[in-house]
Formats: sequence, C-alpha cells, structure tokens
Amino acid sequence: MRPRVLKSQTPEFRKFLAAILARRGADSAGIDRAVSKIIADVRKRGDRALIDLTAKFDGVKLTTATIRVTPAQRHRAIDRIGAEDRRALELAARRIADFHRRTMEKSFVYRDKSGMRLGLMVQPMRRVGIYVPGGLGAYPSSVLMNAIPAKVAGVAEIVMVSPPSAEGERLAVLAAAEIAGVDEFYRVGGAQAVAALAYGTETIKPVDKIVGPGNAFVQAAKRMVYGVADIDKMAGPSEVLVIADERAHPEWIAADLIAQAEHGSGDETAMLLTTSPSIADRVAEAVELALKSLPRARQVETALVKRGAVVIVRDLNEAFDLANEIGPEHLELDVRNPARWVPRVKAAGAVLLGPLTPAPLGDYLAGPNHVLPTGGAARFASPLGAYDFLKRTSIIEASRGAIAALGPVVAHLARMEGFEGHARAMELRARVTLAPSTKKKMRASPVRT
Repeated sequence: MRPRVLKSQTPEFRKFLAAILARRGADSAGIDRAVSKIIADVRKRGDRALIDLTAKFDGVKLTTATIRVTPAQRHRAIDRIGAEDRRALELAARRIADFHRRTMEKSFVYRDKSGMRLGLMVQPMRRVGIYVPGGLGAYPSSVLMNAIPAKVAGVAEIVMVSPPSAEGERLAVLAAAEIAGVDEFYRVGGAQAVAALAYGTETIKPVDKIVGPGNAFVQAAKRMVYGVADIDKMAGPSEVLVIADERAHPEWIAADLIAQAEHGSGDETAMLLTTSPSIADRVAEAVELALKSLPRARQVETALVKRGAVVIVRDLNEAFDLANEIGPEHLELDVRNPARWVPRVKAAGAVLLGPLTPAPLGDYLAGPNHVLPTGGAARFASPLGAYDFLKRTSIIEASRGAIAALGPVVAHLARMEGFEGHARAMELRARVTLAPSTKKKMRASPVRT
C-alpha cells in the first residue's frame, strides 16, 4: 500500500487536515454511555463487578484472591525474563529517573517589602494509580514511564492496573513493575479499572490521581472520574509528524511513519511535511516497500488510509505553521540545522531533532516521558513528569507592617466585590496594628460600621 501524496494548497489536503483536526471534538456519546454504566456497576458491586467485567472484556476469570499480583510474583518475574531484557529495562529505568529528577519543583519561602512572609510548600501525593494498556502486546515501557516519575516525586504508594491476558502473565510487565518500584499491581483494565482506582473496591483502595494512556473507554472513564481523583491528560492514539527538507533520508522517514502507525488502534496519525517533491515520492515508495515485510502491515495500512499522508509544502515556514495547527504528539525535524527551528515550535508533545533522533528513541530510552499530549492537546498540555505527582500549598504569614500597608487595600477590594464580611475581617486586624496598646479592648468591642 502506497500512502497518499498531497499538496498543501489543494482542496484534497484541506479536507484531510480538517479530518485530522476534527479529532479534538470527536463524538463520544456512545462510549460515554457505556462507560457511565461500567463506573456505576463498579461503585455498586466492587470486586464482583471487576471480576465479571474482566471475564466479559478480557476473557480471563479472576477471583478476589487473584485480582492482585503479589509482590513475590513480581519479584520472580525479574528472574524469569532474559538477562538482556532485564538489562534493557534497568538502563531505561535509570535514564528515565535521571531525567525526571531534573524536573522536580522545590518549596520556597521569602519575605516581601511589606514584611509579609510568603511561600509555596511542594510535596508529593500520597497514593497514585497508573494505567498500563494491554491490547496487542506487553508494554513494560509504559510501566517505567508512568511509575518512575511518581517514585522520583516521592509518592508513597504507587498502584498499577493493567488488563490481564488470556495467554498468561506478561512477565516483562511484571518485571518492569518491580524495577520501577510499584507497590500494588492489580489484574484489571478498561473503564472498570479506572473506576476502581477512583472509588475503590473491597480489594483496591482509592487513589489521589490516575495517569497513563489507554483506549477510548479508558480515557472517557478518566474524564468522568475527574474531581473524585485527579488525572494527567487525555492520551489517545499515537501521532508523528515529520518535517523534512531535500537532504532527508526517505527510508528513515518511512520507518518512522510506520513505527507510530503500527500500534493497532487504526486511529494513529503519521504525516510527512516536506518541501521536496522528490523526497515525498521516495518516502511513499519506501513505505510501500517496507510494508511488504512488516509483521503488523495490516494495522499500519488501516492507520495510513485513515490518518496518513505525505504532504508537499511551499516552504518550511508553512510546514511549521501547519505543525503548530495540528499540535502532534511527536514532531521530528529532519532538516538542515534543526535546532534553529525549535523556537518556531508552539505545539508539540516532544520535538526530536535531526535524522538520528526517531520517535522510538524517545518512546523507550532517551529519558523524557513518552506519555505525551495527543489529539491537538499539545497546544495546552505537557508530557507526564515528576511534577504531575506533586501538589502545592500556599504559605502566607502577615506582619504588623504588612497589615498596616495592605489591610486597607484588601478591605477596599472586598467591598468592590460586595463582601462586607471580608472587609471587616481585615479591618479588625488593621485596627490592632494601628493601636496595639488597646488590643484587648478592641477585640471585645463591637465592629463599627
């Protein structure tokens, strides 16, 4: 299958672009109804609902005793995977932890000119849930990318959920959970797992935040439980957008488009924007050739038919304008001096510079998180990080001087908004600072109007 080749100024391309942008407002009413019923069922029946729904959707029969993966089972998995697998997971874990330690926020306190002491107390959440998808394969990388930032942030209890497989335990996932420091691991997935994390069951205690990618049902459930628990973002199907000039490597670009399209949902986005008609044709040809020997060629073809394209643009300025409009999860810059163009990027989950930096490097081992905003959310959302597992509390301590200087203004602002009680609460303190010798008398006096 040869991907479509379009020109940016044509009606065909504008139609294709409109379909890509329409993902932001996709109709999910049917999914929402189904998810709402699942959440209500879990809230009502707890573990029994998880057992029944897992049998229905995953084809696995659980009991109350087998919902949880024991620590011993996780630990044994490390010895059961190959030595090379273990080394790869441990290297990825070290790199991810090293990067996320650099993103940590710190508490601070300072005294301003009025004498007021102000600050921010930054501390980790106590208990968080991470969702790791199942589907076509095992995703130990998702375990590391979700759990390690939480561990770096200092979260006390990391709770992992992942759908079980009818084919048996995913040993790599169990081993990754042990390496990442997961505290609890449950064999449940889908919207029912999100509901269990938010509301709790007999076996699973509720968490403060739920993070991680998943299918449309998982994302709908995360959205519906927000407010009961915090969530990270609405992480949807994978996306890659490559910007290339005439010096790019067609076979490399073709491989990168295929890499993001092979996840299997059929809704992945894989696009090339290039200034070179020759590169466009050669990339399309390289994709067609590579698919002949690819194990997941059918899944890639489905995605490319729906959301794949090679697009010829007028110049790189137009390419970056389009990229910012789309806001892709991964943005690869296969152009001359890519660092020069970084300031032009206004909406992307991750920017990968140069031909030697494909998206899979970021997906597995570079260090920054692969849980990234999708569906255009890069316009306002950020990658998952240690900062997502921190909460902030303001610290305010007034002095006599601060109350004398700022109290009248606070009272004025309160009355502007019609809150006389606010103003009087402030003025009581202001009177004390103006006449400290009469403090006792003034506290007993009625408020003057």
